[in-house]
Order: sequence, then structure tokens, then C-alpha cells
Amino acid sequence: MHAAAGPAAVEPGGEAEGLGGEAGGGASAGGRGRGRAGGPGQAEDVPHVLYVRFHPTPAEDVYQGLLALLGELTPVVEALPPNAALADVRGALRYFGRDAAGLAEIVRVRALARYGVDCTIGVAANPMLARMAAQEAREAQATQATQEAQGPQEAQEVQGAQEADAPGPGGGRSRRPAGSVRTVPGDPDGVAAFLARKPPTALPGVGPATARTLSAYGLDSAARIAAAPLSTLQRILGAATARRVHAWAHGIDPMPVTPNAPARAMGAEHRFRHDELDPVRRRRALLTLADGLGGRLRTSGQVAAAISLTVRYADRSTTTRSRTLTEPTAHTPALTAAAYALHDALGLQRARVRSVALRVEGLMDAELAPHQLTFDPADEKSRRLEAAADRARARFGASAVRPAGFLDVA
Repeated sequence: MHAAAGPAAVEPGGEAEGLGGEAGGGASAGGRGRGRAGGPGQAEDVPHVLYVRFHPTPAEDVYQGLLALLGELTPVVEALPPNAALADVRGALRYFGRDAAGLAEIVRVRALARYGVDCTIGVAANPMLARMAAQEAREAQATQATQEAQGPQEAQEVQGAQEADAPGPGGGRSRRPAGSVRTVPGDPDGVAAFLARKPPTALPGVGPATARTLSAYGLDSAARIAAAPLSTLQRILGAATARRVHAWAHGIDPMPVTPNAPARAMGAEHRFRHDELDPVRRRRALLTLADGLGGRLRTSGQVAAAISLTVRYADRSTTTRSRTLTEPTAHTPALTAAAYALHDALGLQRARVRSVALRVEGLMDAELAPHQLTFDPADEKSRRLEAAADRARARFGASAVRPAGFLDVA
């Protein structure tokens, strides 16, 4: 197993590079004795959890194939759509004769060979540390790509502002960073070194407000939070929150990887014939996608609780944003308005957009979904017209009735 004092970045065919820092403050013996993967015992400290983030964000059918790829290594796969998954490979270590980092490399090679999708993988003894390792690797790759494209001076100015999923309007953005594998050692010292200089916001569930409260008391790093007495944290944050934050700062995460199926969802994508600069045509494409998804939902008797937008740029980078709908719906105007709001919130200016995709999630039976009654005659009229259009499409075909701004598929 890895014995380095910090996480290791492993590139295919390369050597592991130690990235650990000095541990600023140690975890208590009692905190470390609790199994960081959810149970006691030395075996629990062996890195065996993979957090896999695929990039660029794959299409829905490709995502299903990538989940099946992970299933070839282990049946314990937790889908985190639209572009990530967790896998517990503890049972596969002996079978394949490799450690978890070696299995992660297999995942990378197969994903690239079969689907042309790269991935950044965090390897650790529990899901929390694996997520953090993947995030750190992604940030390091983005910084390296920026330095190569713009030089050290400019890279320092934009460091921290660029993410892998940031807009790529062409010209001012760096190339899409490659994937990598980052491993957090399973021994307590290695975990402490990995967490030492992490800010409070790096811990799951710690938002800006909680981080500001902790920093006001000098607890501005995970190491200092870990070194603080639990009673002190309880006075600052309250009993329940303090216990969770204290455990996270020691690298303890009792949550297991839970095998599941992908969330029930529908998706559709529009690819432009040329890189699209015109926001009006992008909105027309969103209208077309929302109209199609709404029709599919109503035909299947379902409604959606959330909607997500994925924009793919000319440099192959992507941005994904999601929104929970006011109420579960299959009403096309509601889906279109949510898609427009997500698009407008991106503030794209001179962005060269290659494709847009909409995905509706949290599907449920329409008869079981709550619906807020309204006395708005315009809403009632819109729904009656929608029902009439659905009947016309069912009889004469999908092209019988279309929105005025419908954009033909490229």
C-alpha cells in the first residue's frame, strides 16, 4: 500500500509524486481509532474507495456505459449523475492483484479507450477523503494547464478562479486539463498530512457562514479544527454540528458507498452545426429541448422535480448547472423558463458554444405529485392548449405541432 506522507498523483506510466504537507496538529487517538471507512479495524484504513469524476460531462447513454465499466470491477457502485460515481473496490483488490490506485488506472484507460472520456479519480479509505482527493487533483491539473497556456505570471493571477467546468469562450481559456489519480494514504499520519492545510470549506457540509464562525476563533484550517477540543467546538457550533465537523477534520466518514441505480431522469442534447455565438439561437435550442422533454414526460405520465443544463464549448470544456423546480412538473413553459434562467445565469459573452443539453431529474408519477392550484386563467389556458397539442402529436406525429421558435436538429 502507499506509505507516503501525503496524497500521490499518479499518471499512466509515471511514478507517484508525494504531495503531502506537514501535519499541523494531530487527531486524537480515539478519533483515529474509529474506522475511517465506517468500521473499526486495520483493514478499514486501506484505501479502497474510488471517487470518479468524468470529464467532459458525458451524455446520458455514455454515462450508463461508464457505470457499467465500473461494475466490471466491483458491484458496489453508487451513481452520482451526471458526471461522477463512487466505487468500493475492497473486494476486488485481491482478485485483480492490484491496489486501489492500480484499479483506478484501469478505469481511466478503459474509459478513454471505450468512450473517449477521461476522469479524475480520488482514492481513499472513505468517500469523503476520496472526493477531496479528486477535487485537489482537479484543481492541480487546472492550475498546471493554466501555467502551460499562459505562463507563470498570468497563471498566478487566475489561479483559483478557473475550474474544469468553467466556460470556455475561446481565446482566453486554457486547454482542458487531463485527468489523474490522487491517493490519500490510509495511515493516520498520512490522513492528517492531507487534511492539515485544508480550509474549513473543504470539509463536506461546512459552508461560508460556518467557516467564518470558525475562523473568528482562529480555527481556519482542518488541522486546527482537529486539534481543538470537542467541547470547544460544541460551544461554537452546537452539539450536533460540532460532532460532525470534528469527525470530518479527523478524516472520519461513517457513510458507506451505497449501490444504487442512476436517478430516474431524461435528457436531450442539441448540437449546433457550427460553434454558436448567438444567444438567441441558444435559447431557441433550449426551447426545442424543453418542448421535447415535456412531451416525453407527459406521454409517460411523469413529472420532474429538477432540471439541469450542460453547455459544451468549442474547447470541449463544459459547464453544468441545475435547479430544483418550484413543484414537480411536465409543463413545457415551466421547463423552458427554468432552462432560460439557468442559461442567463451563466452570463455567457462571446462564448463559442458547441452544444446544449437539458436533463430532467427526480422523476415521479404525475398522479402522485403535488400541484399548487391557481386561479390564473393564462396558466389554465396554456395547459389546455398543451393537452390539445399532445393529442394532435399523438395522432399526426411529433412534427404536427411545434413552438414558433423551434430549432431543427442539426
